[in-house]
Amino acid sequence: MKVLIWILAIIPIIGAFTVVNRIEPYIFGLPFIVFWATAWLVLTSLFLYITNILLDKQEGSK
Repeated sequence: MKVLIWILAIIPIIGAFTVVNRIEPYIFGLPFIVFWATAWLVLTSLFLYITNILLDKQEGSK
């Protein structure tokens, strides 16, 4: 399970250095790299919130 977590954590980093490292195109008026960083900031918060809910449910069922 820890290997899967590491792989999922590395995917945005690899994408940021290979695919996303461009000024063009613009998305919502932002260069793509800024959009990428902002999107991952929001997604990370969302994923942590979902994980917190799932862990609370798991602890409640014990």
